[in-house]
Amino acid sequence: MSIVPSPYQRDLFQALAGRSEVSLSVFYLEAASPDSPWPRKPLEPNEEILRGFWFGIPPMRCHVNWPLPNLDRFDVVVMNSLVSLTAQWLMRTTLRNKPWIFWGERLSRRGPFRKQVVAPLHRASAIASIGRFALEDYRERFPEPRHLCIPYHCNLAPFLAASRRRRNDGPVVFLFCGQMIARKGVDLLLTAFQQLGTNASLLLVGREAELPTLLARLPESARERIIYAGFQSPDELPRYFLQADVFVLPSRYDGWGVVLNQALGAGLPIVCSDMVGAGYDLVEYGVNGLKFRANDAASLAEQLQRFVEAPELIEMWGAASRQKAAAWSPASGAQKWIEAFQAVLGR
Repeated sequence: MSIVPSPYQRDLFQALAGRSEVSLSVFYLEAASPDSPWPRKPLEPNEEILRGFWFGIPPMRCHVNWPLPNLDRFDVVVMNSLVSLTAQWLMRTTLRNKPWIFWGERLSRRGPFRKQVVAPLHRASAIASIGRFALEDYRERFPEPRHLCIPYHCNLAPFLAASRRRRNDGPVVFLFCGQMIARKGVDLLLTAFQQLGTNASLLLVGREAELPTLLARLPESARERIIYAGFQSPDELPRYFLQADVFVLPSRYDGWGVVLNQALGAGLPIVCSDMVGAGYDLVEYGVNGLKFRANDAASLAEQLQRFVEAPELIEMWGAASRQKAAAWSPASGAQKWIEAFQAVLGR
């Protein structure tokens, strides 16, 4: 049971549904969120949107769905929702007598009613953390369940299939893909970028959000070296990734960050903050990328400058990224889920 049909989760669900050991049903709490960046695509026969509505308790959106599916016909249930009333009801009633797994990114330790909201996790059969960033935190806070690590695995074939462009002697092209908001650290990126000089350019892809205000603070000489390509559908992203030399995700916080999976497939070196969950699983420091202290524009500028001064790192570390991508296919993720189900069911 998940919140919304995101293409990245659906890649994994389809791979899992193709395994002979599993008969999979997927239920979504809604068809699309108000700020959903994904175009709607037809559901698979094993997918269903539950009827219901949501209401806001900032910064959360709480879902109420009815009627709920009959869970008695399933051997194990996976919950990818925590704050919804639907999830809370199921975890506190129906799932008290059934094997169930919570699958989630690292949780905030703040917020209204936080202690009450997370209480059902102490009774889960297992917690499947989305990456090592979340795993240690869940182990510390919820020692009772079995602990697993199952990050997002998405289809990287379109990124892997495209040929990398040959680097020339021009400026190093840094790419950011995501919402242009403070949580994603776009302001930090722009501050760091303007320190790099004319041997660097910046390609921005994603929803505009706060970008006009942020760009207005930059000198004209820096703005001239920035290209904003706007929001692009998932199908269009590979061609933008392949225009870049280095991928940057400077988030102040990101529970995971699927764009790092895509950067691996595109064969890009990665620079990310130490508060990006995917960085702990996908970025090996000095092998296929670099990390910097979150919320520290000077630290970010230092890491970006390394590629400007030593552009030979781009091809070497990019090749290491593409090599790592082989382990992050939906088929690999499906195998992890098979092993998780077997462990929880004692098979």
